[in-house]
Amino acid sequence: MSTLLTDWRDRPTHRRVWALAAPMILSNISVPLVALVDSMVIGHLPHAHQLGAVAVGASLYTFLAWAMGFLRMGSTGFAAQAAGRKDGAALRQILLQGLLLALGLAILLGTVGIPLSHMALEWMQPSAQLSQLTRDFFHTRLFGLPAALASYALVGWFLGTQNARAPLAILLTTNLVNIALNLWFVLGLEWGVAGSARASVIAEWTGALLGLALTQKALRAYPGHIAWAALKRWQSWRPLMAVNRDIFIRSLALQSVFFMITVQGARLGDATVAANALLLNGLLLTAHALDGLAHAVEALCGHAIGARDRQTLRRSLVVAGGWSLIASLGFALLFTVAGHLFIAMQTDIPSVRETADTYLPYLAVLPLIAVWSYLLDGLFIGATRAREMRDGMLLTVLIVLPFAWVLQGLGNHGLWISFLLFMALRSFTLWVIAWRLGKKNQWFGDPTC
Repeated sequence: MSTLLTDWRDRPTHRRVWALAAPMILSNISVPLVALVDSMVIGHLPHAHQLGAVAVGASLYTFLAWAMGFLRMGSTGFAAQAAGRKDGAALRQILLQGLLLALGLAILLGTVGIPLSHMALEWMQPSAQLSQLTRDFFHTRLFGLPAALASYALVGWFLGTQNARAPLAILLTTNLVNIALNLWFVLGLEWGVAGSARASVIAEWTGALLGLALTQKALRAYPGHIAWAALKRWQSWRPLMAVNRDIFIRSLALQSVFFMITVQGARLGDATVAANALLLNGLLLTAHALDGLAHAVEALCGHAIGARDRQTLRRSLVVAGGWSLIASLGFALLFTVAGHLFIAMQTDIPSVRETADTYLPYLAVLPLIAVWSYLLDGLFIGATRAREMRDGMLLTVLIVLPFAWVLQGLGNHGLWISFLLFMALRSFTLWVIAWRLGKKNQWFGDPTC
């Protein structure tokens, strides 16, 4: 306990954590704010199926895009460790590899995305109106996929170099442009659901181009040259691809859980799928804010592991963990006291409001349960321990599936109980794996072996 208190009282660590976390919290919060604006704008159109179409279409797009989240997470860990070694050549290689992967994967996903979306909608069995609007929204969003994936790689790379200002600029620019264009296209030009999708596409390209421009200044801090010959050899890609493969599997499993919430909600009716989308906006707000502290853990712990500094690794975890707990308590209180206002702000459709209000207690509990998984994800990403993250996620999903099946009879209550159980087990499995690695003194070993 004395060691824990000593670590918590270390003021330089608090400053380092908040130097990274504060800009990332500001930029991260702008991401769910876009979803909130989408819901507020579309939610005040006259029909529930319009809000439902944005919810389902965004879920389909998010399933594809966020499954590629390894482009950010893989880049962060390797960039952080390269920065810890002062290796400018490695930093340039990681950046270029991330951008090339983003382009290739965007082309692949754009090719398979349309047939997959048709299959998904057939499975969901939505109303005819909801189905057509969803297709229009999703097909338009695909034009922004290359930019979205490039931004993942850029943000991850900047975080690894402990540069939080560039991700702040990228994400804030993307999301503020999205908000402004949403208001103009949907309310001003009356383009409806299609206008919301077009706004997102333009915003994603704006953010990606800004990020590319910012890399020039960042690279000057780490002198070096790209080893072009190494890029032609598989061996130079192998560590990054191995980590990305495992994070991809982990992300795919995670996104499958969120996608199933949308699927089950759609089967329960337009009002239910719309209400769940509003509640998940609350989870997104919480998760993105707390992820600011998790991003600090990624950069600081990755840097400490690259420098083989055990004390800094431990202190970074203790300080970030303490602030994460404080923040999660604040969010739980916010949704308990003002949750009804949060729902009313997003829509004035009576059936959707009434349905969402019924399930607000689940949203209030979520931050306290989910916070630990975000923090531990940051540790594993910084250490490039993607295989362990993958195993923990797959184990969690396998354990939860039987419970989710049994709870189907409870309707949307069963769906939310299953989700709370999933988030709790996700945190627990990661903690067990982290504890075992610590007991075996393996945090400073080679995770790609």
